[in-house]
Amino acid sequence: MQNVPDSRGHFGQFGGKYVAETLMPALFELESAYKAARRDPKFREELERRSREFVGRPTPLYLCENLTSKLGGAKIYMKREDPATRRAQGDNTLGQALLAVRMNKSRITAETGAGQHGVATATMAALFRRECEVFMGSVTSSGQSLTSFG
Repeated sequence: MQNVPDSRGHFGQFGGKYVAETLMPALFELESAYKAARRDPKFREELERRSREFVGRPTPLYLCENLTSKLGGAKIYMKREDPATRRAQGDNTLGQALLAVRMNKSRITAETGAGQHGVATATMAALFRRECEVFMGSVTSSGQSLTSFG
């Protein structure tokens, strides 16, 4: 099995875009905007700057002294995600929000499971003054309380 899709978006005989026909124009528009943005030095600079200044990237490595001493010399480090705004979801949603701004979209929509991606999406939508709509399945959302989103 190949690791990257071919020019049609397929992995061997599998892959591609399997969505409702009415969504295809939006997906083509998104794909085109993404390809242009990733080659644009100004877009990449803004993404890196906001990642550093707002999300908190890069996050630090922390030497786990107690674990290192227990293991007899091997230095054990932990990559800290706690200083990053919205943790790892912040990176992904920052790029999505910047792309939405570039495309002049007024609303950002997300689907989430446990809720962290939805909270990160709402955070970035607020940062860029965009409306936000987050969808969560009823079974998942019934198990979440407002205090569980962090």
